Amino acid sequence: MQTHPTEALAEFKSRRQQLIAQMVEGVAIIPTAAEAIRNRDSHYPYRFDSYFYYLTGFKEPEALLVLVAGNENKSILFCRDKDMEREIWDGFRYGAEAAKAEFGFDEAYSFNQLDEMLPKLLGNQTKLFYSLGADASWDARVTGWLNQVKSQARTGISAPDEVFDVRKLVDEMRLYKSAYEIDVMRRSANIAAAAHNRAMQKTRAGKMEYEIEAEFLHEFYRKGAQAPAYTSIVAGGANACTLHYNANNCVLKDGDLLLIDAGCELDGYASDITRTFPVNGKFSAAQKDVYELVLAAQAAAIAKVNTANHWNAPHEAALEVLAQGFIDLKLCKGSLSGVIESGDYKQFYMHRTGHWLGLDVHDAGEYKNKAGAWRQLEAGMTLTVEPGCYIRPADNVPEHFWNIGIRIEDDVMVTTAGAEVLTKNAIKTVVDIESIMAKS
Repeated sequence: MQTHPTEALAEFKSRRQQLIAQMVEGVAIIPTAAEAIRNRDSHYPYRFDSYFYYLTGFKEPEALLVLVAGNENKSILFCRDKDMEREIWDGFRYGAEAAKAEFGFDEAYSFNQLDEMLPKLLGNQTKLFYSLGADASWDARVTGWLNQVKSQARTGISAPDEVFDVRKLVDEMRLYKSAYEIDVMRRSANIAAAAHNRAMQKTRAGKMEYEIEAEFLHEFYRKGAQAPAYTSIVAGGANACTLHYNANNCVLKDGDLLLIDAGCELDGYASDITRTFPVNGKFSAAQKDVYELVLAAQAAAIAKVNTANHWNAPHEAALEVLAQGFIDLKLCKGSLSGVIESGDYKQFYMHRTGHWLGLDVHDAGEYKNKAGAWRQLEAGMTLTVEPGCYIRPADNVPEHFWNIGIRIEDDVMVTTAGAEVLTKNAIKTVVDIESIMAKS
């Protein structure tokens, strides 16, 4: 049985009311995610749809939210029936009556009543708010309901004549984190930070990448996180130069670096941290030079996370530091402006410096405004800051830099005073990394 603090339940209800106010009139249909078969009769661990959860706080599968706006504003949940026999096999179910009371809906019905009730709810509505194209099976079902309404035209019942993407409205809401959300994200960040520190302490040459993965998974679950927030990257040596490496099955070698990109999910909210450190606990001269460069780029980017700047300012700051560093290390040739304009830096830094963070690792929200300009950073927005450097063997690269892959990533919240680094407890200076590894 899931539980939420009272302030969280009040917030879910407030979000529904806020969305209804934006709709003005019409009906919104927001389904949760379907269960997914892993193989034969075994399922993947269930994960609710983020949009549905954001508005309901309800974690069970086979559920749908309907919001009605207009002369009568109301929220309606459709969910699985209370079924004691199924609960013996699969666990607790709320059922409509208890869900209505527990989660503050105006009405709640059995999921089995959808086909009976949705055509009635859609009748004589002018607007439908639904994410067309997000799920083909739901598209077909919604189309069927609309066709039923249209078939009653001669009786004076009309179907909605406009369809709006409900996710665009919710995206903007999700972009600004509330005090409740920030509290959960701080706790998620602290769990993930402790896991990264543990991974450093447990790393030794000769261990497998998956052994280190097991160490931070242990810390995630031990501290109450429900799951990893995404497929973890544990990349030793040359593997760190593959951005989305996740085989995690190679031996860790003395003299190599280990890049770990891993975060946990707590009550739906993701943390996302990357740390890079030497397998043997001591940076080589070349590794230290590149690491200090990436760390300086991250510091420059974080300094730009404030309400005076737009979304791209942190990336621009990181890029300038990295490009100049590549010139200083003889990895790139020419002037700073020339290296940036030509894109020569992309041999070593080919991704952007961050993304929104929240219920999804790559969270909801536009990066540009309607005019096409980068949007201004505002208090409550939460993002990652993750510059990197990936040096594959090449004729134009000194051999002592070959196979150095470094990324340093933190979760950062925009505040009225500047920025709060939520993942600050994950150590990252050369001195601190070498110290914690020497003690372990």
